[in-house]
Amino acid sequence: MTRKKVKLAFMSNDSARKATYKKRVKGIMKKVNELAILCDIPACAIISNPFNSKTNVWPNLEGAKQVIEKYLNSSKIDEAKNVSQESFLLQKITKAKEQLAKQLQDNHEKELTIRMIGYMKNKTLPDDLSVSDLKDFDKQIKKNLNEIDDKIVELKLSD
Repeated sequence: MTRKKVKLAFMSNDSARKATYKKRVKGIMKKVNELAILCDIPACAIISNPFNSKTNVWPNLEGAKQVIEKYLNSSKIDEAKNVSQESFLLQKITKAKEQLAKQLQDNHEKELTIRMIGYMKNKTLPDDLSVSDLKDFDKQIKKNLNEIDDKIVELKLSD
C-alpha cells in the first residue's frame, strides 16, 4: 500500500511536530548508517534539536569529529581540484576570450580571402590599402599556396 503525499508546510500542532521530528531524525540516522556501510565510506550526521539543547550526532561525537577533520584536511590537499565559484567563472571567461580571439582570427582570414578573390577578379589592388593590409595579404597568400602545395602532394601520393 502506498503512502499519500505529504504536504510540506509548518505543522502548528506541537506534539505532532515533535513526533514527526523524532521519526524523521531516526530515518535520517538509519540512512546515514546504511550509506556508510554499503559504500564503505566515512560518514557522520549532526542534527540540531529544536525542542531541547541536545544535538543528535551519528555515529558519536568522536566519530563525527574524525570525519570532519578528514574532510577539512583533504580539501587542503585537493585545492587544485576544488574550485570556488569565482575561479570557475574566471576559467570560463578565459576560455571564452580564447575562443573569441580564435574566431576573430578565422573571420579576419576569411575576409582577407574574400577580398583577395575580389581583387583577383578585378586584376587591380585599390590604392587605399595600408602596409599592414598588404602584409596580411602576403601571409594569407603564402598560407593558401602552402595548402595548395600540400593538396598537390597528397594527390600525387594517392595516384
